[in-house]
Amino acid sequence: MESRHIFSYSEARQEFNYSPITSTLSRIRVRFAPSPTGYLHVGGLRTALYNYLFARKQNGTFILRIEDTDRSRYVEHAEENLIEALKWAGLVWDEGPDCGGPKAPYRQSERLALYREHALKLVDQGNAYYAFDTADELEEMRKEQEQMRLPVKYDRRALKLSAAEVDAKLAAGVPHVIRMKVPDLTTVTFDDIVRGKVEFASEQIDDQVLLKSDGFPTYHLANVVDDHLMEVSHVIRGEEWLSSTPKHVLLYQYFGWELPQFAHLPLLLNPDKSKLSKRQGDVAVEDYRAKGYLPEALVNFVALLGWNPGDERELFSLHELVNEFSIERVGKSGAVFNLEKLNWMNAEHLRKKSDAEILRLLKNELKQSEFKDATFSDEYLVKVIGAMRERVSFVKDFVEKSPYFFRRPKQFDPDVVKKRWKPESSGYLKSLTQEFSSLTNPNKEEYEAALHRTAQSLNVGNGQLIHPLRLAVSGTGSGPGLYDILFIIGKEETIKRIELAIEKIK
Repeated sequence: MESRHIFSYSEARQEFNYSPITSTLSRIRVRFAPSPTGYLHVGGLRTALYNYLFARKQNGTFILRIEDTDRSRYVEHAEENLIEALKWAGLVWDEGPDCGGPKAPYRQSERLALYREHALKLVDQGNAYYAFDTADELEEMRKEQEQMRLPVKYDRRALKLSAAEVDAKLAAGVPHVIRMKVPDLTTVTFDDIVRGKVEFASEQIDDQVLLKSDGFPTYHLANVVDDHLMEVSHVIRGEEWLSSTPKHVLLYQYFGWELPQFAHLPLLLNPDKSKLSKRQGDVAVEDYRAKGYLPEALVNFVALLGWNPGDERELFSLHELVNEFSIERVGKSGAVFNLEKLNWMNAEHLRKKSDAEILRLLKNELKQSEFKDATFSDEYLVKVIGAMRERVSFVKDFVEKSPYFFRRPKQFDPDVVKKRWKPESSGYLKSLTQEFSSLTNPNKEEYEAALHRTAQSLNVGNGQLIHPLRLAVSGTGSGPGLYDILFIIGKEETIKRIELAIEKIK
């Protein structure tokens, strides 16, 4: 069974201590709660993934909640982008704004009355208070504290107002906020699954605004109210929220609510160990999708950014991750985002796919390429897949690395021409076309035998035919097996390409 926390106080310096009792949160319920302020960050994808894996492993419930109360940062269509990115990654939620659920609504902007009700309750209890400071007054306060090298936090001047003065200002409609009253000389302690026992002195905790002057709650109030009302048992989120957790613990105490279990995930880092940021590369899931990364590869990659299965395995399907995942195996240290490892994983996941799966992806890729108006049979494309499977890391590589499967070479690599095309190459290839013309529906072995016979008749080595032939049919000097290329494009096309190369290469 889970355990909940019962708080008590010591006499000198107050300290929240807790003793376990039987928890009512016996069902596992977790949530991913993004703000619609832009695209889905890869760190957000990892948070969503860990919540999803934990819920599925425990036969629990995975909730999607949209925290859209910060209207200054709200971006139109961001919610749709978030939902689309999560679905692309294969993460399916049980309750959310698009599918409903017993705790609806799942957008915070549709729950404003709840937050005001709970903020006013805190005021009535003496755990929160009205503050009427203007933006200019708060800025002046901040500057004075910085000049005096004091911690920058609210100085509680609003608490000096009498009840009559507060009532008069409220009656006059003076703009105001509601702030949480943090207890003095208090140590707030909570257990974190990842970090163990965590302590914060109340001197470090600001009297947080709970309800803004526009009637919208801050993250802190809305987050706690919703987590409680939605019966969230485990709060799994990024390390950046660790310093906010003591405020949340206090709110749970003030409301007399059961505390969920917390797990704060390590930061994602650039290779130089700085916090992952767009300045050093892509950070949005949508960016990686647009570049052709497979969803299963990106999910596999972010799963290992902070968690490990306890052995050397690195390649996992989403189903395998569900079976293996344990929140206790998430580490404290920051995880480095290694793009080379992601590229390797993408290649490995691509190679594990069946021909039919890759065929579907390749046909979609061709529709978005210069070959969108061309027609290729499934049988032909499967042959291309077989030739290139071990040479590609992305589906787009089938097109970009071997365009010669989809059109004749537009040009011939000048470095290869210089190295491989000799004065006698044209004559040798003319003899080869004569040998090829005599073949009927040749397979790879028959092409190879025909080339060998031609080389013998010319009294030259095979290489003096192979290298210029590859250049003629592909425009380059590397790629899959030469005879694979000839077999795939066919005899007639092979001969036409040889003739074209003889004409163009001087």
